[in-house]
Amino acid sequence: MEDPADIMPEPPFEVGDDMCCGSGCEPCILDIHQQELRAYRARLAAREKRQAERRAGGGDDGQY
Repeated sequence: MEDPADIMPEPPFEVGDDMCCGSGCEPCILDIHQQELRAYRARLAAREKRQAERRAGGGDDGQY
């Protein structure tokens, strides 16, 4: 059973090919996106692990 308080993390913004101007600016929007994507994936994996642990140890039989 999912914990309603354990909400799904928000994914990072979408990146399009037109977002990079090629000027080499710092910080580059594409670098920022990659950092946010890694953080999102880590939060998602942690959430999935918590839910799996709850299912395995909670003895939830699916009844309310």
